[in-house]
Amino acid sequence: MQSNNRLGTVDIHFTSTAVHGTLILERELEETELTKLIEQIDEDLVLSADMPRDDFLVSVYVGRDVGFYSDEYFADESDTDIDFRDDEEV
Repeated sequence: MQSNNRLGTVDIHFTSTAVHGTLILERELEETELTKLIEQIDEDLVLSADMPRDDFLVSVYVGRDVGFYSDEYFADESDTDIDFRDDEEV
């Protein structure tokens, strides 16, 4: 967070040799701000897990939140299902 404003989300996955992160930002950041944010994620979340690693690999995307979906949502919306399948089946 920056000034109580959400910047985005991060998913972190630990493997036996590296840590992989996917950072989805809600707005673009300057390169210096981005590297500072990645360093903060590394210090606060990755290193605190106390897992050995050779590298921290981060993929960064910029996008916008379009919604949050769960099984409950799909159960409630079952009456308005839209079929996205082609008419022809393979």
